Amino acid sequence: MAKKTIRDIELKGRKVLIRVDFNVPLKDGKISDENRIVAALPTINYVLEHGGKAILFSHLGRIKEEKDLEKNSLEIVAKRLSEHLKQNVLFINETRGPKLESAINGLKDGEILMFENTRFEDLNGKKESKNDPELGKYWASLGDVFVNDAFGTAHRAHASNVGISSNIGVTVAGFLLEKEINFIGGTLENPERPFVAILGGAKVSDKIEVIKNLLKVADKVLIGGGMAYTFFKAMGYEIGTSLLEADKVDLAKELLEIAQGKILLGDDVITAKAFDPESEKNVRSIDSIPEDEMGMDIGPRTVEKFESIIKDAKTVVWNGPLGVFEFPRFAEGTRSIAQALTEIKDHATTIIGGGDSAAAVIQFGLDQGFTHISTGGGASLEYLEGKLLPGIECVDNK
Repeated sequence: MAKKTIRDIELKGRKVLIRVDFNVPLKDGKISDENRIVAALPTINYVLEHGGKAILFSHLGRIKEEKDLEKNSLEIVAKRLSEHLKQNVLFINETRGPKLESAINGLKDGEILMFENTRFEDLNGKKESKNDPELGKYWASLGDVFVNDAFGTAHRAHASNVGISSNIGVTVAGFLLEKEINFIGGTLENPERPFVAILGGAKVSDKIEVIKNLLKVADKVLIGGGMAYTFFKAMGYEIGTSLLEADKVDLAKELLEIAQGKILLGDDVITAKAFDPESEKNVRSIDSIPEDEMGMDIGPRTVEKFESIIKDAKTVVWNGPLGVFEFPRFAEGTRSIAQALTEIKDHATTIIGGGDSAAAVIQFGLDQGFTHISTGGGASLEYLEGKLLPGIECVDNK
């Protein structure tokens, strides 16, 4: 079902509530990755340029006790956002009350305000995270229309998305949410073929439903990363001290049978004796992993095998790194596959499904080489599973 977007509504003179995802990583009091801020700029600029009064809000981190409040204030994000927009972002260090209401009512067309971390409301009873009805109704009362542009929280029904939507007349998608709907949702519905899915990461258990759903629509599913060793075990190989979910071996066998040849694993791996960035690396065929070594990356023959499939693909969705990319010595497999995907961008749709795979391509400096990099980790996974996401379902249908 097509969803209404920000293009479908009148903005001039209206108080426009915008749920953004500014849950950015902070290190030593500074923003260490501002990708999510940059990703929200098109929606924010559109509202301002069309005469709307922009009221932004987001969560940041988790709030469990009083001391979490100071280190998770959105003030630092508001300052950085004002630099990107080249205009003042009025920051209100409250989530409700007369000060916030007065500031919103004082906004002129084309001005912007951000209020404090929505999860500050979780300190006493998780009112944001548990979609407290009174809180959603209150936040809805602050605006005329609601724009949801936070895909990163779309898999959760919170007061700041579903709660507001339930209490306001108009809810539409921002440009970022629209992209996620079109690229991930649209790709799963009607992919150009051959459609190749690449799945990595640590655990099979994290990706069971994703694998099952992708097997329905993909032509090939390439599996690497830590989760591959449970499949190797299911195929009868000895995997040394590699990551293993022993209770998922039978499930891996079942998935291989269901797949009828669609699931492809590697022929070789990079191993080490210890999970250490300085550990000596070895290339091992999958039938000759020593009992005192663990898999750390896909091997060179596997890279060639995967690249030969990728080069002919018309659609590729990738979720999860193929090795321990955080250690430079064991990042080559993930880097090579990322590079291979950038080389088909001109004739294929290439989608990175958020989380660690997005972090990897950004780390490699290859993030401009893809059609779309999702801003959601858990939300991307659940969307790839074929689930209905509350933060998307609450947006008005066209």
